[in-house]
Amino acid sequence: MKIAEPSAQDEIRNTKPLKSKKIIMLAMIVAVAALLLWQVTPLLSNWQQSDMSVSMARVRLDSVKTAPFVRDVSVQGKVVAAVSPKLYASADGTVSFFAEAGTQVKKGDVIAAIDSPELDSKLKQEQATLNSLSTGLERQIIQSRKQQLIDQKAVDLAKVALTTAEREKRRAEQGYSVKAISQIDYEKAGDDLNNASLQHQHAVKDAVLNKESLEFESTALQQELQRQTLLVANLSRQVDALQVKSPVDGIIGNLATDNKTYLTKNQLLLSVVDLTQFEVEIAIPENYADDLAIGMPADITLDQQTYPARLVSVSPEIVDNQVTGRVRFEKASPPGLRQNQRLASRILLEQRDAVLQVSRGQFLESSNGQFAYIVKNGLAVKTPISIGARSLSAVEVLSGLAEGDQIIISGTDMFNGAQQIQLNH
Repeated sequence: MKIAEPSAQDEIRNTKPLKSKKIIMLAMIVAVAALLLWQVTPLLSNWQQSDMSVSMARVRLDSVKTAPFVRDVSVQGKVVAAVSPKLYASADGTVSFFAEAGTQVKKGDVIAAIDSPELDSKLKQEQATLNSLSTGLERQIIQSRKQQLIDQKAVDLAKVALTTAEREKRRAEQGYSVKAISQIDYEKAGDDLNNASLQHQHAVKDAVLNKESLEFESTALQQELQRQTLLVANLSRQVDALQVKSPVDGIIGNLATDNKTYLTKNQLLLSVVDLTQFEVEIAIPENYADDLAIGMPADITLDQQTYPARLVSVSPEIVDNQVTGRVRFEKASPPGLRQNQRLASRILLEQRDAVLQVSRGQFLESSNGQFAYIVKNGLAVKTPISIGARSLSAVEVLSGLAEGDQIIISGTDMFNGAQQIQLNH
Protein backbone atom coordinates (compact mmCIF):
# COMPACT_ATOMS: atom_id res chain seq x y z
CA MET A 1 0.00 0.00 0.00
CA LYS A 2 1.34 3.41 -0.96
CA ILE A 3 1.34 6.20 1.61
CA ALA A 4 0.26 9.64 0.33
CA GLU A 5 2.69 12.54 0.74
CA PRO A 6 1.50 15.10 3.46
CA SER A 7 3.16 18.09 1.86
CA ALA A 8 -0.17 19.30 0.72
CA GLN A 9 -1.19 19.82 4.40
CA ASP A 10 1.85 21.97 5.47
CA GLU A 11 1.28 25.62 6.58
CA ILE A 12 3.79 28.47 6.50
CA ARG A 13 3.82 30.47 9.88
CA ASN A 14 5.44 33.95 10.70
CA THR A 15 7.88 33.76 13.74
CA LYS A 16 8.71 37.48 13.99
CA PRO A 17 5.92 38.38 16.52
CA LEU A 18 7.17 35.72 18.95
CA LYS A 19 10.68 37.11 18.87
CA SER A 20 9.33 40.65 19.45
CA LYS A 21 7.44 39.57 22.58
CA LYS A 22 10.55 37.98 24.02
CA ILE A 23 12.49 41.15 23.48
CA ILE A 24 9.82 43.25 25.22
CA MET A 25 9.69 40.88 28.19
CA LEU A 26 13.44 40.96 28.49
CA ALA A 27 13.47 44.77 28.39
CA MET A 28 10.85 44.98 31.12
CA ILE A 29 12.82 42.65 33.35
CA VAL A 30 15.95 44.73 32.85
CA ALA A 31 14.04 47.97 33.64
CA VAL A 32 12.55 46.57 36.84
CA ALA A 33 15.92 45.29 37.92
CA ALA A 34 17.48 48.69 37.24
CA LEU A 35 14.74 50.43 39.22
CA LEU A 36 15.17 48.10 42.15
CA LEU A 37 18.90 48.56 42.01
CA TRP A 38 18.45 52.36 41.93
CA GLN A 39 16.29 52.27 45.04
CA VAL A 40 18.23 49.70 46.95
CA THR A 41 21.66 51.20 46.31
CA PRO A 42 21.13 54.26 48.61
CA LEU A 43 19.65 52.02 51.26
CA LEU A 44 22.60 49.71 51.02
CA SER A 45 24.90 52.72 51.15
CA ASN A 46 23.13 54.11 54.24
CA TRP A 47 23.14 50.69 55.83
CA GLN A 48 26.86 50.35 55.20
CA GLN A 49 27.54 53.88 56.60
CA SER A 50 25.32 53.55 59.70
CA ASP A 51 26.45 52.10 63.01
CA MET A 52 23.08 50.54 63.78
CA SER A 53 19.54 50.31 62.50
CA VAL A 54 16.37 51.42 64.35
CA SER A 55 12.72 51.29 63.41
CA MET A 56 11.18 54.68 62.63
CA ALA A 57 8.27 53.79 64.91
CA ARG A 58 10.58 53.90 67.92
CA VAL A 59 11.61 57.54 67.51
CA ARG A 60 9.82 60.87 67.45
CA LEU A 61 10.84 63.64 65.05
CA ASP A 62 10.38 67.41 64.97
CA SER A 63 11.54 70.22 62.70
CA VAL A 64 13.59 73.21 63.80
CA LYS A 65 11.64 76.43 63.28
CA THR A 66 11.74 80.15 63.98
CA ALA A 67 8.79 81.34 66.04
CA PRO A 68 7.89 83.40 69.12
CA PHE A 69 9.44 81.88 72.22
CA VAL A 70 7.54 81.84 75.47
CA ARG A 71 9.25 80.55 78.58
CA ASP A 72 6.89 79.88 81.45
CA VAL A 73 6.35 77.57 84.37
CA SER A 74 3.09 75.91 85.34
CA VAL A 75 2.54 75.05 88.99
CA GLN A 76 -0.27 74.07 91.26
CA GLY A 77 -1.31 76.41 94.06
CA LYS A 78 -3.87 76.84 96.77
CA VAL A 79 -6.16 79.77 97.47
CA VAL A 80 -5.20 81.79 100.54
CA ALA A 81 -6.52 85.04 101.92
CA ALA A 82 -4.45 88.02 100.85
CA VAL A 83 -5.19 89.58 104.23
CA SER A 84 -5.28 87.14 107.14
CA PRO A 85 -4.01 88.93 110.26
CA LYS A 86 -3.15 86.92 113.33
CA LEU A 87 -4.02 88.38 116.72
CA TYR A 88 -1.84 87.88 119.80
CA ALA A 89 -2.26 88.43 123.52
CA SER A 90 -0.99 91.89 124.47
CA ALA A 91 -0.47 90.97 128.13
CA ASP A 92 -0.56 88.07 130.56
CA GLY A 93 -4.11 87.18 131.53
CA THR A 94 -7.19 85.04 131.04
CA VAL A 95 -8.83 85.16 127.61
CA SER A 96 -12.57 85.20 126.94
CA PHE A 97 -13.76 84.65 123.37
CA PHE A 98 -16.94 86.37 122.19
CA ALA A 99 -17.08 84.59 118.79
CA GLU A 100 -16.50 81.07 117.55
CA ALA A 101 -14.43 79.94 114.58
CA GLY A 102 -16.27 80.66 111.34
CA THR A 103 -18.25 83.59 112.75
CA GLN A 104 -18.53 86.56 110.40
CA VAL A 105 -17.32 89.81 111.95
CA LYS A 106 -16.96 93.45 111.00
CA LYS A 107 -13.93 95.65 111.40
CA GLY A 108 -13.82 96.96 114.98
CA ASP A 109 -15.97 94.22 116.51
CA VAL A 110 -14.73 93.02 119.91
CA ILE A 111 -14.09 89.31 119.44
CA ALA A 112 -12.14 88.54 122.61
CA ALA A 113 -11.02 90.10 125.89
CA ILE A 114 -8.08 89.46 128.20
CA ASP A 115 -8.46 89.92 131.94
CA SER A 116 -5.15 91.23 133.29
CA PRO A 117 -5.42 92.43 136.94
CA GLU A 118 -1.72 93.25 137.01
CA LEU A 119 -1.99 95.66 134.09
CA ASP A 120 -5.16 97.25 135.45
CA SER A 121 -3.50 97.79 138.83
CA LYS A 122 -0.40 99.29 137.26
CA LEU A 123 -2.50 101.71 135.24
CA LYS A 124 -4.32 102.89 138.38
CA GLN A 125 -1.03 103.37 140.23
CA GLU A 126 0.50 105.38 137.44
CA GLN A 127 -2.69 107.41 137.06
CA ALA A 128 -2.50 108.30 140.77
CA THR A 129 1.13 109.35 140.32
CA LEU A 130 0.09 111.50 137.38
CA ASN A 131 -2.59 113.21 139.46
CA SER A 132 -0.05 113.84 142.24
CA LEU A 133 2.43 115.38 139.82
CA SER A 134 -0.27 117.54 138.32
CA THR A 135 -1.19 118.82 141.78
CA GLY A 136 2.48 119.41 142.61
CA LEU A 137 2.94 121.44 139.46
CA GLU A 138 -0.04 123.62 140.28
CA ARG A 139 1.33 124.12 143.81
CA GLN A 140 4.70 125.07 142.37
CA ILE A 141 3.09 127.63 140.08
CA ILE A 142 1.28 129.22 143.02
CA GLN A 143 4.46 129.19 145.11
CA SER A 144 6.35 130.84 142.27
CA ARG A 145 3.83 133.64 142.05
CA LYS A 146 3.96 134.13 145.83
CA GLN A 147 7.76 134.27 145.83
CA GLN A 148 7.75 136.73 142.96
CA LEU A 149 5.50 139.05 145.01
CA ILE A 150 7.85 138.78 148.00
CA ASP A 151 10.88 139.51 145.83
CA GLN A 152 9.11 142.42 144.16
CA LYS A 153 8.23 143.81 147.59
CA ALA A 154 11.87 143.60 148.69
CA VAL A 155 13.00 145.37 145.53
CA ASP A 156 10.42 148.11 145.99
CA LEU A 157 11.36 148.66 149.66
CA ALA A 158 15.04 148.75 148.76
CA LYS A 159 14.22 151.30 146.07
CA VAL A 160 12.40 153.48 148.59
CA ALA A 161 15.31 153.21 151.03
CA LEU A 162 17.71 154.16 148.24
CA THR A 163 15.62 157.18 147.30
CA THR A 164 15.53 158.29 150.96
CA ALA A 165 19.28 157.85 151.32
CA GLU A 166 19.90 159.90 148.17
CA ARG A 167 17.71 162.70 149.54
CA GLU A 168 19.48 162.64 152.92
CA LYS A 169 22.81 162.72 151.14
CA ARG A 170 21.81 165.86 149.24
CA ARG A 171 20.60 167.51 152.48
CA ALA A 172 23.86 166.61 154.17
CA GLU A 173 25.86 168.13 151.34
CA GLN A 174 23.91 171.37 151.61
CA GLY A 175 24.28 171.52 155.41
CA TYR A 176 27.95 170.63 155.30
CA SER A 177 28.59 173.35 152.73
CA VAL A 178 27.31 176.03 155.17
CA LYS A 179 28.88 174.33 158.19
CA ALA A 180 25.42 173.40 159.53
CA ILE A 181 26.37 169.74 160.22
CA SER A 182 29.51 168.10 161.31
CA GLN A 183 31.96 166.09 159.25
CA ILE A 184 30.76 162.88 160.89
CA ASP A 185 27.11 163.47 160.01
CA TYR A 186 28.09 164.25 156.45
CA GLU A 187 30.08 161.01 156.11
CA LYS A 188 27.27 159.04 157.77
CA ALA A 189 24.83 160.28 155.11
CA GLY A 190 27.23 159.00 152.43
CA ASP A 191 27.50 155.63 154.15
CA ASP A 192 23.71 155.35 154.39
CA LEU A 193 23.43 156.05 150.65
CA ASN A 194 25.99 153.37 149.78
CA ASN A 195 24.22 150.88 152.06
CA ALA A 196 20.83 151.61 150.50
CA SER A 197 22.30 151.27 147.01
CA LEU A 198 23.83 147.86 147.83
CA GLN A 199 20.61 146.62 149.38
CA HIS A 200 18.68 147.65 146.28
CA GLN A 201 21.16 145.93 143.96
CA HIS A 202 21.05 142.70 145.99
CA ALA A 203 17.27 142.79 146.15
CA VAL A 204 17.07 143.06 142.37
CA LYS A 205 19.58 140.22 141.86
CA ASP A 206 17.83 138.03 144.44
CA ALA A 207 14.54 138.57 142.66
CA VAL A 208 16.06 137.58 139.29
CA LEU A 209 17.77 134.49 140.74
CA ASN A 210 14.63 133.38 142.58
CA LYS A 211 12.64 133.75 139.38
CA GLU A 212 15.11 131.59 137.42
CA SER A 213 15.11 128.98 140.18
CA LEU A 214 11.32 128.84 140.29
CA GLU A 215 11.11 128.60 136.51
CA PHE A 216 13.63 125.72 136.53
CA GLU A 217 11.67 123.85 139.18
CA SER A 218 8.43 124.41 137.27
CA THR A 219 10.04 123.18 134.04
CA ALA A 220 11.36 120.05 135.78
CA LEU A 221 7.90 119.34 137.18
CA GLN A 222 6.33 119.88 133.76
CA GLN A 223 8.77 117.42 132.15
CA GLU A 224 8.12 114.83 134.83
CA LEU A 225 4.40 115.37 134.40
CA GLN A 226 4.76 114.95 130.62
CA ARG A 227 6.73 111.72 131.05
CA GLN A 228 4.13 110.39 133.44
CA THR A 229 1.36 111.41 131.04
CA LEU A 230 3.01 109.39 128.26
CA LEU A 231 3.42 106.43 130.60
CA VAL A 232 -0.25 106.53 131.55
CA ALA A 233 -1.25 106.90 127.89
CA ASN A 234 0.83 103.84 127.00
CA LEU A 235 -0.70 101.82 129.82
CA SER A 236 -4.16 102.99 128.80
CA ARG A 237 -3.43 101.80 125.26
CA GLN A 238 -2.33 98.42 126.62
CA VAL A 239 -5.48 98.15 128.70
CA ASP A 240 -7.59 99.08 125.66
CA ALA A 241 -5.73 96.40 123.69
CA LEU A 242 -7.05 93.83 126.14
CA GLN A 243 -10.28 94.25 124.21
CA VAL A 244 -9.30 92.31 121.07
CA LYS A 245 -10.98 93.84 118.00
CA SER A 246 -11.23 92.55 114.45
CA PRO A 247 -8.86 94.52 112.16
CA VAL A 248 -10.81 93.64 108.97
CA ASP A 249 -14.19 92.49 107.72
CA GLY A 250 -14.14 88.71 107.45
CA ILE A 251 -14.62 85.53 109.42
CA ILE A 252 -12.94 84.14 112.49
CA GLY A 253 -10.32 81.56 111.63
CA ASN A 254 -9.12 78.83 113.93
CA LEU A 255 -8.95 79.65 117.64
CA ALA A 256 -5.43 78.99 118.89
CA THR A 257 -6.51 78.29 122.46
CA ASP A 258 -9.55 77.41 124.54
CA ASN A 259 -11.87 79.87 126.20
CA LYS A 260 -10.95 81.03 129.74
CA THR A 261 -7.35 79.94 129.29
CA TYR A 262 -4.52 81.83 130.98
CA LEU A 263 -2.12 83.16 128.35
CA THR A 264 1.27 84.77 128.38
CA LYS A 265 2.11 87.93 126.51
CA ASN A 266 2.47 87.57 122.71
CA GLN A 267 0.77 84.16 122.65
CA LEU A 268 -1.35 83.52 119.54
CA LEU A 269 -5.11 83.97 120.03
CA LEU A 270 -6.78 83.57 116.64
CA SER A 271 -6.77 84.75 113.03
CA VAL A 272 -9.28 86.73 111.00
CA VAL A 273 -9.67 85.87 107.31
CA ASP A 274 -10.61 88.60 104.85
CA LEU A 275 -12.75 86.84 102.24
CA THR A 276 -12.82 89.80 99.85
CA GLN A 277 -9.18 89.51 98.75
CA PHE A 278 -7.62 86.22 97.68
CA GLU A 279 -4.19 85.18 96.45
CA VAL A 280 -2.81 81.88 95.18
CA GLU A 281 0.13 80.43 97.09
CA ILE A 282 2.35 78.42 94.74
CA ALA A 283 5.39 76.16 95.14
CA ILE A 284 7.91 76.74 92.33
CA PRO A 285 10.82 74.34 91.56
CA GLU A 286 14.09 75.81 92.79
CA ASN A 287 15.71 75.68 89.32
CA TYR A 288 13.40 78.57 88.37
CA ALA A 289 14.23 80.59 91.49
CA ASP A 290 16.84 82.79 89.81
CA ASP A 291 14.42 83.66 87.00
CA LEU A 292 11.61 84.83 89.27
CA ALA A 293 10.95 88.51 89.83
CA ILE A 294 8.14 90.31 91.60
CA GLY A 295 5.69 91.76 89.10
CA MET A 296 5.93 88.99 86.49
CA PRO A 297 2.64 88.35 84.65
CA ALA A 298 0.79 85.15 85.42
CA ASP A 299 -2.40 83.27 84.59
CA ILE A 300 -4.72 81.46 86.98
CA THR A 301 -7.11 78.83 85.62
CA LEU A 302 -10.47 78.29 87.32
CA ASP A 303 -13.35 76.30 85.81
CA GLN A 304 -11.64 76.32 82.38
CA GLN A 305 -11.38 80.11 82.46
CA THR A 306 -8.12 82.03 82.63
CA TYR A 307 -7.76 85.07 84.87
CA PRO A 308 -4.83 87.53 84.59
CA ALA A 309 -2.67 87.77 87.67
CA ARG A 310 0.74 88.91 88.80
CA LEU A 311 3.52 87.51 90.98
CA VAL A 312 3.55 89.64 94.15
CA SER A 313 5.96 87.83 96.47
CA VAL A 314 8.77 85.28 96.37
CA SER A 315 10.19 83.65 99.46
CA PRO A 316 13.99 83.94 99.77
CA GLU A 317 14.08 80.51 101.40
CA ILE A 318 14.21 77.16 99.58
CA VAL A 319 12.28 74.36 101.31
CA ASP A 320 12.12 70.82 99.91
CA ASN A 321 13.66 71.99 96.61
CA GLN A 322 10.87 74.52 96.16
CA VAL A 323 10.39 78.27 96.47
CA THR A 324 7.11 79.61 97.81
CA GLY A 325 5.48 82.53 96.01
CA ARG A 326 2.16 84.31 95.84
CA VAL A 327 0.13 85.29 92.79
CA ARG A 328 -2.55 87.98 93.04
CA PHE A 329 -5.50 88.54 90.71
CA GLU A 330 -5.08 91.76 88.74
CA LYS A 331 -8.81 92.41 88.89
CA ALA A 332 -11.44 91.44 91.43
CA SER A 333 -11.21 87.86 92.65
CA PRO A 334 -13.55 85.52 90.73
CA PRO A 335 -16.66 84.45 92.63
CA GLY A 336 -16.86 81.10 94.35
CA LEU A 337 -13.29 80.92 95.64
CA ARG A 338 -12.72 78.97 98.82
CA GLN A 339 -9.85 78.88 101.25
CA ASN A 340 -7.26 76.18 100.32
CA GLN A 341 -8.94 75.51 96.95
CA ARG A 342 -6.47 74.02 94.43
CA LEU A 343 -5.85 76.04 91.25
CA ALA A 344 -3.45 75.80 88.31
CA SER A 345 -1.16 78.78 87.75
CA ARG A 346 1.25 79.75 85.00
CA ILE A 347 4.02 82.32 85.39
CA LEU A 348 5.40 83.96 82.24
CA LEU A 349 9.17 84.11 82.72
CA GLU A 350 10.22 85.35 79.26
CA GLN A 351 8.71 86.18 75.86
CA ARG A 352 10.69 86.87 72.64
CA ASP A 353 9.95 86.97 68.93
CA ALA A 354 11.74 85.12 66.09
CA VAL A 355 13.66 82.57 68.14
CA LEU A 356 15.17 79.44 66.54
CA GLN A 357 13.66 76.57 68.50
CA VAL A 358 12.60 72.95 68.53
CA SER A 359 10.10 71.00 70.56
CA ARG A 360 11.33 69.90 73.95
CA GLY A 361 11.92 66.17 74.29
CA GLN A 362 13.76 63.42 76.08
CA PHE A 363 16.81 63.92 73.86
CA LEU A 364 17.81 66.87 76.06
CA GLU A 365 18.21 64.60 79.07
CA SER A 366 19.84 61.84 77.02
CA SER A 367 22.54 64.12 75.62
CA ASN A 368 22.49 66.76 78.34
CA GLY A 369 21.66 69.20 75.55
CA GLN A 370 25.06 68.76 73.88
CA PHE A 371 24.11 67.00 70.63
CA ALA A 372 21.15 65.95 68.49
CA TYR A 373 20.51 63.48 65.66
CA ILE A 374 19.66 65.24 62.37
CA VAL A 375 17.53 63.02 60.11
CA LYS A 376 18.03 63.16 56.34
CA ASN A 377 17.17 60.48 53.75
CA GLY A 378 16.48 57.95 56.48
CA LEU A 379 19.87 58.45 58.10
CA ALA A 380 20.21 60.10 61.55
CA VAL A 381 23.58 61.80 62.06
CA LYS A 382 24.86 62.82 65.48
CA THR A 383 25.55 66.58 65.49
CA PRO A 384 26.92 68.81 68.30
CA ILE A 385 24.49 71.57 69.31
CA SER A 386 24.21 74.37 71.81
CA ILE A 387 20.91 75.22 73.48
CA GLY A 388 19.68 78.24 75.38
CA ALA A 389 16.52 78.93 77.32
CA ARG A 390 13.98 76.19 77.88
CA SER A 391 10.22 76.44 78.14
CA LEU A 392 7.64 73.81 78.96
CA SER A 393 7.21 72.87 75.28
CA ALA A 394 10.28 74.15 73.42
CA VAL A 395 13.98 74.79 73.73
CA GLU A 396 16.02 77.59 72.17
CA VAL A 397 18.71 76.53 69.65
CA LEU A 398 21.87 78.64 69.75
CA SER A 399 24.05 76.71 67.30
CA GLY A 400 24.42 73.39 65.47
CA LEU A 401 20.97 73.36 63.84
CA ALA A 402 19.32 75.37 61.08
CA GLU A 403 15.72 76.19 60.39
CA GLY A 404 14.02 73.26 58.68
CA ASP A 405 16.35 70.59 60.08
CA GLN A 406 14.52 67.50 61.27
CA ILE A 407 15.87 65.93 64.44
CA ILE A 408 15.03 63.10 66.81
CA ILE A 409 13.46 64.58 69.96
CA SER A 410 12.72 61.29 71.71
CA GLY A 411 15.26 59.61 73.98
CA THR A 412 18.54 58.67 72.30
CA ASP A 413 20.02 56.47 75.03
CA MET A 414 19.30 53.37 72.93
CA PHE A 415 21.76 54.63 70.26
CA ASN A 416 24.67 54.20 72.70
CA GLY A 417 26.41 57.26 71.26
CA ALA A 418 26.44 55.95 67.66
CA GLN A 419 27.43 58.55 65.05
CA GLN A 420 24.93 57.44 62.38
CA ILE A 421 21.66 55.56 62.73
CA GLN A 422 19.70 53.92 59.91
CA LEU A 423 15.95 54.53 60.34
CA ASN A 424 13.79 51.78 58.87
CA HIS A 425 10.13 52.23 57.99
